[in-house]
Amino acid sequence: MTSSDAWPKQDQDHGLRILILLSALMSFSSIATDMYLPALPSLVNDLHADIGRVELTISTFLVGFSAGQLLWGPLSDRTGRRLPILIGLMLFVVGSVGCALSADIAQLLMWRVVQALGACAGPVLARAMVRDLYARERSAQMLSILILMMAVAPLAGPLLGGQILKVASWRAIFGVLAACGVSGLLALRMLPETLPPQQRSRSPLRRTFAEYLQLIKDPRLLTYALAGGFYYGGCYAFIAGTPFAYVDYYHVSPTAFGLLFSVNIVGLMVMNFLNTRLIPRLGSERLFRMGAVIVAVAGLALMINARTGFGGVAGLAIPVFFFMAPSGFIVANSVASALAFFPRQAGAASSLVGAMHYGSGVLTAAMLGWLADGTPWPMGLIVGLCGLGCLTVALLPRVHPALAGQPARG
Repeated sequence: MTSSDAWPKQDQDHGLRILILLSALMSFSSIATDMYLPALPSLVNDLHADIGRVELTISTFLVGFSAGQLLWGPLSDRTGRRLPILIGLMLFVVGSVGCALSADIAQLLMWRVVQALGACAGPVLARAMVRDLYARERSAQMLSILILMMAVAPLAGPLLGGQILKVASWRAIFGVLAACGVSGLLALRMLPETLPPQQRSRSPLRRTFAEYLQLIKDPRLLTYALAGGFYYGGCYAFIAGTPFAYVDYYHVSPTAFGLLFSVNIVGLMVMNFLNTRLIPRLGSERLFRMGAVIVAVAGLALMINARTGFGGVAGLAIPVFFFMAPSGFIVANSVASALAFFPRQAGAASSLVGAMHYGSGVLTAAMLGWLADGTPWPMGLIVGLCGLGCLTVALLPRVHPALAGQPARG
């Protein structure tokens, strides 16, 4: 598109169709992970792998997802947003087909990395596109709206995966994911370019790591990225741990597991809706800290219940609900606040924030495999520590007011 085709940066609605497309781009990480969660116990039997190796299908996906973001963002700052999205969707389709055809766990792990390298283009560039269009407070609102819309994917994912397992194997789930990628490719032609040529970076791509070093040394970005990273670490410990905690330990059926998982997404949707309404009154910074307090308390409750067995399934499900729901306060507000300081490096900043968020998931998902003992305790321990870490970092701007700073404009 030409620069005249790009959207003007105004605080206005750019159409429901565009919001739907951006939310679909942001949902690729969720559908690639959540849809096959009910199949994890089946993978143990079908591929003759232990639980730890099967859980690595989540952490290896996150490795590719984190590493890929470090490329797509800077590339999009130089070429525009649409071309990297196109390449990413093509990789996602190839990786999904490879997963469906995998003969053993090693092949599945390899293709999960390819799938992730493609999947990460959508979320990182959707965030950058929102930053192209809106300033800090409004971008936080728009990200909440997008997260609210994209919540359909993790809400429906486990339910759909459970239904597919009733009539087919886990391979069919990856076939459906490949079809989702093809649908994204077909819909991409309706997505306008948000970064006109005159606003694109002129520096060579080889300077990317110098840019990252400059960004990561900025305490304004680091504070928000670390807080979100702790939160995501807890979320992925829950995602990797609950199939075995619910299905294997408490003998919950795959269909019931899908319902339990979906309840958390409903809470996430409600909190994102509240976030869009409360930002004009309370501000994104205050809501961000409120969310951090909630996840810290919920994480501690989950840690205690997982250790003692108090409440059984409910003792896990209720704290998990209150840990997941404040995503509406934490993710949108921390990402918008971090990107607001770097309007000319929105792609690179979005990549770095995303890599730190999902990179923490790599660590916690791997830790879950290392610490697995057949009980929910390792999951509860990791989620609890991550909740406390999120709160500690979220309070830093209050302890050191200079970290809060003032976002750049334009």
